[in-house]
Amino acid sequence: MSRRQAETWPAGKARKRVIIEGVKPEIDGGRFPIKRTVGEKVSVEADIVTDGHEVIAAHLWYRREQDPDWQTTPMQPLVNDRWQGEFQVQEVGRSRYAIAAWVDHFRTWQRDLQKRVDAGQDVAIDLLIGAGFIEEVRARAPEPAARQLGEWADILRGKGSSLEEKLEAAQNSDLARLMGLYPDKHFISVYDRNLIVVVDPVKARFSAWYEMFPRSCTTEPGQHATFKDCEARLPYIAGMGFDVLYLPPIHPIGRTNRKGKNNNPVCGPDDLGSPWAIGAAEGGHKAVHPQLGTLEDFKQFVAKAREANLDVALDLAYQGSPDHPYVQEHPKWFRWRPDNTVQYAENPPKKYEDIYPFDFETEDWQDLWEEFKSVVLFWIEAGVRIFRVDNPHTKPFHFWEWLITEIKRDYPEVFFLAEAFTRPKVMYRLAKLGFSQSYNYFPWRNTKWEITQYLTELTRTEVREYFRANLWPNTPDILTEYLQFGGRPAFMIRLVLAATLGASYGIYGPAFELCESQPRDPGSEEYLNSEKYEIRNWDIKRPDSLKNFIARVNRIRRENPALQSSWNLHFYPIDNEQLICYARFSEDQANTILVVVNLDPHHTQGGWLELPLEELGLDPNQPYQVHDLLGEARFLWHGPRNFVELKPQEAPAYLFRIRRRVRTEKDFDYYL
Repeated sequence: MSRRQAETWPAGKARKRVIIEGVKPEIDGGRFPIKRTVGEKVSVEADIVTDGHEVIAAHLWYRREQDPDWQTTPMQPLVNDRWQGEFQVQEVGRSRYAIAAWVDHFRTWQRDLQKRVDAGQDVAIDLLIGAGFIEEVRARAPEPAARQLGEWADILRGKGSSLEEKLEAAQNSDLARLMGLYPDKHFISVYDRNLIVVVDPVKARFSAWYEMFPRSCTTEPGQHATFKDCEARLPYIAGMGFDVLYLPPIHPIGRTNRKGKNNNPVCGPDDLGSPWAIGAAEGGHKAVHPQLGTLEDFKQFVAKAREANLDVALDLAYQGSPDHPYVQEHPKWFRWRPDNTVQYAENPPKKYEDIYPFDFETEDWQDLWEEFKSVVLFWIEAGVRIFRVDNPHTKPFHFWEWLITEIKRDYPEVFFLAEAFTRPKVMYRLAKLGFSQSYNYFPWRNTKWEITQYLTELTRTEVREYFRANLWPNTPDILTEYLQFGGRPAFMIRLVLAATLGASYGIYGPAFELCESQPRDPGSEEYLNSEKYEIRNWDIKRPDSLKNFIARVNRIRRENPALQSSWNLHFYPIDNEQLICYARFSEDQANTILVVVNLDPHHTQGGWLELPLEELGLDPNQPYQVHDLLGEARFLWHGPRNFVELKPQEAPAYLFRIRRRVRTEKDFDYYL
């Protein structure tokens, strides 16, 4: 490099010798944040190198976005110049993290001093060099650190100290720690990417959702229910162990082109239409369907739900019926056809004449965006903190990033679930933009290979840093072939898989617990007599209901920390393709749940499973107990290979808690 080139080199970088790269987690070069929930740790790794052989010091910096000062924690070297550090997030909102590293001349001096001492060399000059390092740091350190450093420097200079005392002081760990707190900022390399973590409430990570159509919460056939009727249903839902109650749209329903029963384009005089055809003379997205009650009734319902430890999640569907007030008040928000009619929604050959999509390419887009933001704020004011978003992949990406960022800036506890049954990259992009949870392909992953491959992608790759899967075996739109033909065992199997493969899951009920399995047409995933178009009178007291089974599974989830995070999933081999085996661990490894599921709803299946005893924290020379939390049976196992058998009509799964053998001082054995 010529002198002229050197002079143009950025002064801030010229003397910074440490290089930081390969940082993980980092999503798309820092373009998007990672996600955590309150209380979780953020583990950060990076490749950190410098020229020569000097010792590197590296710190992980972190702070809440609104805080001016960074907190720091030392990073530790792993192998091959890889470093790792971690911090814990304590509050909802946005936090930042960065990595700072520098050549640590003092620790290098400590290391080399010890080598010289071990070689029997004279170290008198070296001790003076060390004192000089201490004085440099002392000059920029505050009191009382500066005074303490001065005392160390005096010892090394030999004022009344023996050689042994000097050497002991030189290698003191407290001195090294103090020196590391005040490095010369001119030599600190800071990773130049803007890294952010969005911290959500715990329910964004661990929750059990129940979807319910409010108008069907009635005991009288055909009678439209009210929010008061819905309040009576709360103990039933809470009793099954759910903590999020999701309601489809509760707004007035359009009358023009209203759909009849079973999505019939011809509507009868008593047909109620689809709740997703939002808007009528009574109002639009900020109104309540008059047959459900008033806004005050809804607020009271939300309050009653909270008393039952249920958070109400509301559907956010940005679309309108032909009768929506927006059509007259804001015609520019819709796309008009040559015949002077508004373009209705369609996915050829399917037509949805009862729904008008909004035109996000309108010149009036700013007012459109602001109005949609005001809709969210309106329902936040009514007590809602969770929103399930209908078909977000049919609206612009930039809109969602703006909306979610705007809302979470003032209400960081609010989170959004994306109903994004779409292509993988689109689904992942929406998650990066801010959606806290997402629907996914779980309903159609039935074989062991499919489940293993898909859940490994979601939980063991970079995807897990920004995409939280919420596993649903059914929805009002999805009655899978597996549920149609598998009978009651199929519903039990899919419930166990959803509840134990991920930390968040949901069901559409009462259709699920009552094993509703009749499709509208052969080959269709639409329900016959779907609640989307009519009121259903559900007999929730039916003796064949799965409500007790669901309650037991949810109780097991609450009582076992291993099932409260999606990251700790490990699949294990079992020599039968109809059986799947996996384990989940708590962060402290104190709680381990081993799950075995029979994927065949029709036949008994058995097989030998192979467990990595060391990974499970088990002594290969000692027996261990597995306690089936579903059936309460207990088995004493020996070694890695053990045989299991599951009869789907009785119990299609085992949820084993592994209990390790403990011997007391009095030679009394028990299992922990």
